[in-house]
Amino acid sequence: MKTLILASQSPRRSEILKKEKYFFVPFPVYVSEIPDKNLSLNEQIIDIARRKAMACIDQYPNQYPDGAVILSADTMVCVDNLALGKPDDEEDARKTLKMLSDRAHQVKTAVFLIDAESGKIASHIETTEVYFKKLTDGNISNYLNTREYVDKAGSYGIQGQAKVFVEKFVGDYNNVVGLPIEAVKKIFAEQNWNIKRAE
Repeated sequence: MKTLILASQSPRRSEILKKEKYFFVPFPVYVSEIPDKNLSLNEQIIDIARRKAMACIDQYPNQYPDGAVILSADTMVCVDNLALGKPDDEEDARKTLKMLSDRAHQVKTAVFLIDAESGKIASHIETTEVYFKKLTDGNISNYLNTREYVDKAGSYGIQGQAKVFVEKFVGDYNNVVGLPIEAVKKIFAEQNWNIKRAE
């Protein structure tokens, strides 16, 4: 049974893994999340997830006798082929929400996994289409007052108060929250990685 190491500080990703009854060790790493503009949009997001996983494998204490699998992820909100990361400040978040108002955008999450023992890697990118209602300046200001936008790709969290902005979505809901868990479980199965479960 391999131990899952989560190379992320995201409480949302931790919650999804807990809900699925996985035992895991959070091991947050800090790497540059500036996309490499020489890559395609999907490649940029996978590259950031890869950087996180590689930083984790360089730093994590090798104390799991049965081996470990490192899981990292990166989520971006994309509109007009432009990746929107986390907002710099409230004004940046306001600009982003105005851009997303009354239209569709894509939420892309890249997952990158490494078997610490064998060095075997697997990656996947999941895309969910999200449709926003028309937002008024008042809607946006009220949301910004909650401070919920801080540290969220695209300046919103679908699982929080911004759920009222969403007209509909097509694809994996958990992907929008930050971790496409069904895709991750499929990788575990394909790679024959027997991951420890929570008691």
